[in-house]
Order: sequence, then structure tokens, then C-alpha cells
Amino acid sequence: MAIFLTEKSRILVQGMTGSEGMKHTKRMLASGAQVVGGTNPRKAGTTVDVDGTQLPVFANVAEGMAATGADVTVIFVPPAFTKDAVIDAVDAGIPLAVVITEGVPVHDTAAFFAYAQQKGTTRIIGPNCPGIISPGKSNAGIIPSDITPSGRIGLVSKSGTLTYQMMYELRDIGFSTAIGIGGDPVIGTTHIDALQAFQDDPDTDAIVMIGEIGGDAEERAAAYIKENVTKPVVGYVAGFTAPEGKTMGHAGAIVSGSSGTAAAKQEALEAAGVKVGKTPSETARLMREIMNGM
Repeated sequence: MAIFLTEKSRILVQGMTGSEGMKHTKRMLASGAQVVGGTNPRKAGTTVDVDGTQLPVFANVAEGMAATGADVTVIFVPPAFTKDAVIDAVDAGIPLAVVITEGVPVHDTAAFFAYAQQKGTTRIIGPNCPGIISPGKSNAGIIPSDITPSGRIGLVSKSGTLTYQMMYELRDIGFSTAIGIGGDPVIGTTHIDALQAFQDDPDTDAIVMIGEIGGDAEERAAAYIKENVTKPVVGYVAGFTAPEGKTMGHAGAIVSGSSGTAAAKQEALEAAGVKVGKTPSETARLMREIMNGM
């Protein structure tokens, strides 16, 4: 099994005819994902040849869902149009919207996330994220499909690059699902959402959680783990050497005073029984020890 994305998932690509959308549509198809079409209001009614696969282009997500049975959309549109694209997906009631775009204004993200919560039908992953992959089953986003095979570790990460590294470090064991949630101040799916899903997934035996400086998401996740997660969790927090008051990489990665530091997050996680690695490689070693002991 997997969380949020399975071999039955049928994927639309909003912005499929753009350069990024087309590049990653090709990659998703090559990985075995069921990409069934895309959207572009200006090219609706046309068909695009993607490495020999004919994919229809629809005016909007509702039209695409009706024609193809799509239940996932991956959004590759410029930041200025992302809010409208997500609202289009939410209005259509698609169950999962993966927002890859980075640089989305925070007030736009807050608005479309609040709208999705109000409607109650669409889970949003992102924005500014690499997406989600259930190895050997499906791939929605930009995560390379050839890093790791299917296995029994779940991975949730704020960082795209560290997602790829952890998948590579533990490729001998494999992953049920790896999900990059993004590092913006406002995101649709949180560490806690993924932790809950992995806890409930019978095919996930243990969980790797990657966080970073800024905000209190990791502290809240630690409290959730302590009360609700019985599976082993190993953590890593990026940013131990980050200077105070300077944004590091992600828009949400900024330390203010003693709030949001890597050390504070590590302390909270360890207090909840989570083993925390000092480096990604050490984190992978801690997880390997747990899996080998099962």
C-alpha cells in the first residue's frame, strides 16, 4: 500500500503544455505513473504527443476529471496563476492537488488553502515542493523515480534535496511513500498529516521525518508523535549552523531569537522518543538499525 498516491491514481497536469509541465509529464509517464491528460484553457480540445502517448488537453480540471476519471492533479503554472489553478482544482473536487510551483505569494497560498479547507474535498501538497512518490506505483511531481525501490519506510520532508538524499541513502530498504511537503510558511499538508497517514498505513513499518529551522512545525509534530505514533520515527533537522534572522533556502526557514532553532527542534523530537541524526547519513544509519532489528 502507500499514502495519498497509489498505482490506481490517475493524474492530470495543470500547465502540461509549458516547458516544465511537459518535461515532468514525460518523466512521470516514463516512471509508470498514469498521466491521463492536462489543462490549458488556451489549448483546450487539442492533443499532445508525449513520447508516443497521446494526452488530451482540457479547459479546466472539472472537464479533465469528467473525461478521464482523474483523481490527482499536479500543478506546474507560474506563481501569479497558481492561486487560480488551485481554486480550479478545488472547485472540481479533485481529491489531491500537488503544487510544485515555488515563489507563490504567501497570501495566495493562505487563500487557496483556506478555500480548500472550506470545501473539504481536496488535499493540497505544497506549494514549493517536489511532490510525492510511491515507488513502483506512481509519481506525482519532480521526484526522480529511479532512486529507490518500493519498501516499508515512510518519508516526509520539508526539503526536496534531502528527500532525494534520504531515498538514496536507504535505497537498499526502500520506501512505501516519500512526500515532500515544501518549506514555505503556509503549506497544505503538514508533517502531522503525513505522520498520521503513515501510522495508519499497514505497509509502512517506520518513518523518517526531515525538518528544518523556522516555525514550530517540528515541535508540533513531536507532540503528535508522543501521543499518537507507535511506529519508530527517526528525524533530521537541517540548519544547525544557520545564522539568526537570515532566511535560509526556504521562505519559512528563518530563526527568530530562540524560536525555530534546529537545537530546539531536536530537543523536542528526542523528548518524544524520536532518534535524531546529526547528518542525513547518520539519520539513515539510525533508520537502518531500526529496520534491521525488526
